[in-house]
Amino acid sequence: MNIRKELDRKIEKKREEIAESEKSLGEARAYLQALEDMRKMLPKEPGSQEEVLLRPGTDLAKVRDVLQQEGKALHVEELLKRTGKPPEKKHKISLSGSLASYVREHKIFTRPAPNTFGLIEFGSADGLPADGPPENFGIENSDALATGS
Repeated sequence: MNIRKELDRKIEKKREEIAESEKSLGEARAYLQALEDMRKMLPKEPGSQEEVLLRPGTDLAKVRDVLQQEGKALHVEELLKRTGKPPEKKHKISLSGSLASYVREHKIFTRPAPNTFGLIEFGSADGLPADGPPENFGIENSDALATGS
């Protein structure tokens, strides 16, 4: 019977150790969560951009490739042509919206002028190529403007 009491005592001692360890682990997890929450609240440092990857084959990856090949910002209509999409209104809106979300987060793309997108890596002050905006920049369709449609 002495052995049974000794085993019961050791079992109880081990349960106490486990409870103490679980308490310490819970405190450590809470501390870690607090540190992660604090880090999220800090402003992002300009030079330390986290690498953002675009899935290969997506429209945004194609646009990035076109801009890298061209070496300058392009109007959304030109981007659509070069990626093989028709320059229809729905495609313009979709692509512009997707690119704008990256622009707002200061990731990958810039918008140096309305409906004109470039890459952050171009690095010029306004993002526009040295030769200026595209020839038809800001002009939708002169026929539509004249007829009011």
